Amino acid sequence: MKLFIDTANVAEIREAWDMGMICGVTTNPSLIAREGADLEERMREILSIVTDGPINGEAIGTSAEELTAGARKLARIDSRIVVKVPMTQEGLKAIRTLKAEGIKTNATLVFSAAQGLLAARAGASYISPFLGRLDDIGQPSEALLEAFADIWSMYDLETEIIAASIRSPEHVVSAARLGIHIATVPYKILLAMTEHPLTDAGIKRFEADWQDALKKRGQST
Repeated sequence: MKLFIDTANVAEIREAWDMGMICGVTTNPSLIAREGADLEERMREILSIVTDGPINGEAIGTSAEELTAGARKLARIDSRIVVKVPMTQEGLKAIRTLKAEGIKTNATLVFSAAQGLLAARAGASYISPFLGRLDDIGQPSEALLEAFADIWSMYDLETEIIAASIRSPEHVVSAARLGIHIATVPYKILLAMTEHPLTDAGIKRFEADWQDALKKRGQST
């Protein structure tokens, strides 16, 4: 399974990229606003860091015309840009138009298998089911991933699934076990995935044993 980072913070992106964790980035208007950044300028900064993966930026608008215009503007920045389009009736129209123009899209704010099927049929390159937000309202997100895994296993669908709204390492593991193509993960969750108390304990034990061995051989540290 591929991992993207879900952030607009260039320091976080650079660190995750340098550790070999990620092969793409997703952003949204809230993340861009939180950084106080200009959308196009920040997209270019991200492209300069992540040099060979898709970078997702979001088209703003409610009508198909607004979404399509915003998508075209983003797509002109670089061929690796994927435009996030909301899963609405107008969004589906925009996705269909953009598909015909060769612009990759990510149908976002997907909360049901029915929505995902429609977005795939419209020509979305990716769909993004939001796991954490489903869990927040008491609907098990894993059940949605299971539905997608079952459906995608039976049909030759080119659309890739991105598990989004990730709240824990367990979300990532659940998605991976079900064969979901991609998870887009906040920086703090990526860091949490690197950690385990037994790893820390093991490092301390190895260091202590080595220092004891050096002392027995009469060597100083």
